[in-house]
Amino acid sequence: MPGARQGEVNLAPTQMGRAPRIAAVFLLALVAGCAAPRATAPPAPRAGDPPGLSREDAAFLDDVQERTFRWFWETANPANGLVPDRWPTPSFSSVAAVGFGLTAYPVGVERGWVARDSAAARTLATLRFFWNAPQGPGRTGVTGHKGFFYHFLDMRTGARFEDVELSTIDTALFLMGALAAAEYFDRATPEETEIRSLADRIYRRVDWRWAQPFGPLVAMGWRPENGFIAHEYRGYNEAMHLYALALGSPTFPIHEGAWAAFTATYHWASFEGQEHVNFAPLFGHQYSHTWLDFRGIQDPYMRAKGLDYFENSRRATLAQVAYATRNPGGFEGYGADAWGLSAVDGPKDTTMTVNGRRVQFQTYSARGAAAGEIRDDGTLAPTAAGGSIPFAPAEAIRALRTFRDRYGADLYTRYGFLDSVNPTFGRLGVRPQMGRVTASGVWVDADHLGIDQGPILLMIENYRSGLVWRLMRGNEPLVRGLRRAGFTGGWLDGAPASAPVTAAAALTTAAPSTRIVVLGSSTAEGWGARNKANAWAARYRAHVQAADPDADIINLAIGGYTTYHLLPTGTPAREGRPNADTLHNVTRALRLRPDALVVNLGSNDRAYGFANAEQLANFETIRRAAEAQGVPVWFTTTQPRTIDGTGIADQRAVRDSLRVRYPGRVVDFWTGVALADGTLDPRWDSGDRLHLNDAGHAILFERVRDARILETVRAR
Repeated sequence: MPGARQGEVNLAPTQMGRAPRIAAVFLLALVAGCAAPRATAPPAPRAGDPPGLSREDAAFLDDVQERTFRWFWETANPANGLVPDRWPTPSFSSVAAVGFGLTAYPVGVERGWVARDSAAARTLATLRFFWNAPQGPGRTGVTGHKGFFYHFLDMRTGARFEDVELSTIDTALFLMGALAAAEYFDRATPEETEIRSLADRIYRRVDWRWAQPFGPLVAMGWRPENGFIAHEYRGYNEAMHLYALALGSPTFPIHEGAWAAFTATYHWASFEGQEHVNFAPLFGHQYSHTWLDFRGIQDPYMRAKGLDYFENSRRATLAQVAYATRNPGGFEGYGADAWGLSAVDGPKDTTMTVNGRRVQFQTYSARGAAAGEIRDDGTLAPTAAGGSIPFAPAEAIRALRTFRDRYGADLYTRYGFLDSVNPTFGRLGVRPQMGRVTASGVWVDADHLGIDQGPILLMIENYRSGLVWRLMRGNEPLVRGLRRAGFTGGWLDGAPASAPVTAAAALTTAAPSTRIVVLGSSTAEGWGARNKANAWAARYRAHVQAADPDADIINLAIGGYTTYHLLPTGTPAREGRPNADTLHNVTRALRLRPDALVVNLGSNDRAYGFANAEQLANFETIRRAAEAQGVPVWFTTTQPRTIDGTGIADQRAVRDSLRVRYPGRVVDFWTGVALADGTLDPRWDSGDRLHLNDAGHAILFERVRDARILETVRAR
């Protein structure tokens, strides 16, 4: 373009020109015929729809829902029920998309788009496949392991696609769909009876405890080639339904402390005038809400804030509307009527200069806007608005109608909305990696994605009829899971009491035979190890569970913590010192009813300039709080770190004092790990001169094992 440097285009932050918009609307009227003519006065709401939904908007939502439903119905493999990850690009199946599809079929029946017996037959074929598909630790030829399923599956055979991970979150999304189907197909016919039986057996087979290799939180995934992914689901994100499923499991339930650990990392902040728990992409505020009705129910965290998760998602939605209206990036097409950032396709992985500002464009990426986190390249996601309709119906419906009217058949097709649109990139004159640039100069994606189609269809239905929410409010395991997470209020208080787990269950919700809680900082959390499964606490957990499968090691350690963070709740604050962390301190640990505590703190007190006497006094306060409840405490010595000479002398002094004060209850993390001068032996250095590598963590594990904590606890 004249006047622009290579890779730079000057764009005014305005809407598309009038002519392209008129052309888009005209083309839509001819090809799609999607909207009723505009009336001179707002028509009255249609019977059965919520107050405030006009007949015109209802007709629009009818069309969006039916088109989106037909994507699931017509692109799935009818032989095994597998739903593609994307279409029309040839694709593997997404396990999560299958879960959305299983939930979509009841909507299709209720809306009259498919016969009940046809939907039941498709559902039954799907569940039969997932129940009978091979499971095991092999690398190929299997669909899952330990009851979980691989993220992507071959559309024809259902086997693991290439080397993808065994995915806990995608399995959870599939399970929500299976349980929704079980709740809907409630008749006494052989087909519907089998649907309920298969959904129950598939759910019961999932070994949630196996997926907690690092402590109370659930790992993101596992691969047979190298074990668990070194990341867990920490709040806030889309995993609330995962924890509800795991807590409510009748066979392999995780412990209540997992929910407290999940909420411990929430980021409460104000963004665009909305105070809420922040998570940048909107899908994190939508996925769990697709099935779980959070209106009026609260966990301890939300009770303290005076709101519920539904209100939290409403605020997150309105914050994104405000962000798009303000449009700080100057992107084309943004406004109060066109907004929404989420995890969707994008045009190209490249950096370009737009309006004098460098913009990192991306293909598939989790875009979003939140306090301290903006990931925005001008790509708007119809699923962000569609999945938010229950939270902010006026704003969300207006955005969807704008997307349809402004971009016409280029974006709104026989199967509803394509995944994303980026009018800014479309005017750069650059060839995209994904999608295409339309004749009017707008980039649009080429595909519909199952995990983005699902929230549009199902959240519109929840807004209009509450169908999915009503179904899941009657699901006993989910009710139990929410209650074990500490939720109370609203519909949950009126739900029937959860039936106790039968003695025939493989495991029960009872406390494990032995429970040891780890408190501490970075070394206890696993820093330095290449994979958290190689950290000393994870190794010790595997060792303990090899001897007693019902035992558990819960790791509450957080990197950077000091003895002050671990003090009992209610300890008077001291100026210049950290306050106790009520979710990771000794009080929280004791609420988990442990048989023993292990406290592993390195050099953070010294790094903060706290005197040795303070550190030792805090250790004694922690010990007394535990011993008052009959819980013994083992302390690890400080482990060596390559710091200044005075710091090393202080570490040695604390080490020696612990040995004198607590004989028989101190684990040696110094000998054989330190050189003669007190610095960290390079053989065990992870590379930062502070934390231990895998081999170093192996030494620490052996020291804890040889301290015979488990044997001592059992003898008591």
